Amino acid sequence: MNRLSLVAVCLSGALALGCGPKEFGSVCSEVPAPAECMTTCNPSPGAATTCPSGFHCSPDGLCDAQCTVGGGQCGAGYMCTTDGYCVDDGSGSGEPPGPDAACPAVNFTPMPTTPSIGLVLDQSGSMFTNNLGSVTRYAAMQDALIGTNGVVTQLQAKAYFGHNQYTCTSNDNNSSLSLKTTPRALNNAGAISAQLAAGVPGNSFNTPTHAAINAMVAAFAAQPAPAGSPPVIVLATDGVPNSCGTGPGANGGESQTVAAAAAAHAAGIPVYVLAINTGTSTHFQDVANAGQGSTSNVTYYPVTNAAGLQAAFQTIINGVISCDLSLTSSIDATQAMNGTLTINGVTLTYGTDWVLVGGNVIRVQGAACNTLKASANPVVQATFPCGSVIF
Repeated sequence: MNRLSLVAVCLSGALALGCGPKEFGSVCSEVPAPAECMTTCNPSPGAATTCPSGFHCSPDGLCDAQCTVGGGQCGAGYMCTTDGYCVDDGSGSGEPPGPDAACPAVNFTPMPTTPSIGLVLDQSGSMFTNNLGSVTRYAAMQDALIGTNGVVTQLQAKAYFGHNQYTCTSNDNNSSLSLKTTPRALNNAGAISAQLAAGVPGNSFNTPTHAAINAMVAAFAAQPAPAGSPPVIVLATDGVPNSCGTGPGANGGESQTVAAAAAAHAAGIPVYVLAINTGTSTHFQDVANAGQGSTSNVTYYPVTNAAGLQAAFQTIINGVISCDLSLTSSIDATQAMNGTLTINGVTLTYGTDWVLVGGNVIRVQGAACNTLKASANPVVQATFPCGSVIF
């Protein structure tokens, strides 16, 4: 996960502006920040306390602390509480500091949203025996994912990718689900590539899509997405689903797949559907709707050539990788336009390239968002005038 540096400083004229009463920093601005700083919590008034000992819930929904007991961060005249606040110790020595000390540089570690993506990939025989243009459907899918320009190759540092490729063990009635899997992780293209390269044609008539979706949901339950990482399933298949050991569409394969997508959504894992060479299909539309919890038609991706397959993967996965950068403190919305934001040294324009959302999120947008996603280790810096930061 990239750690991006955001700096808020008092500009010239701080003495004339005045910076108000003493403010305190955050132990979460340290590098590396304590692991507790990534613990999510409910900042609503009266909500139950879920932060580890020594931390409190900040307005951005992450655990934070101004200090540690005995750490000396609060300064003379103040003490650190058991939930990480600096308070007057009652000695009378906690005098308001002078203007220079009241407006120190404030370091944030804005965190990009890094999704957890489970790829559910069809390995039935038809993926190998039918072409998508000049190559098999399986080869086209493989290249779209882990080729030189593949979406996993390009974005493996931006998302926790994992996968399963599915078929059945045989064509008889005693067959069962067969899976090749890669657990989710950052920088996981090599492991996924190895599994895809080892893929061999499955059974021509066996496409147990519902079982594969259920298996991915179970994998998310066994290995939950990291705090703050939204889970997502991306399904890519070329056939009408069925149960192992049956012909296409038999044994409620279609209804079971719709139910599996609905169950995934109910578990908090939306499902995106990529239908390879199937044309328009009421079934795949139903799966997409169920996977998004929608009663109206949502977008799904029927593709008929290799370029379209690659574009569909790029559209889906780029869509769930966010350009939102979370802050540990809030910025006064009326002052945001006076800030300066740069990515890799290039100054961005407020309102066009970036905006402030909810006081504590910088949303990079448009071409600047594309630049942020394309950069393996982006350097993001921002400067705001004195009085902009709300502690």
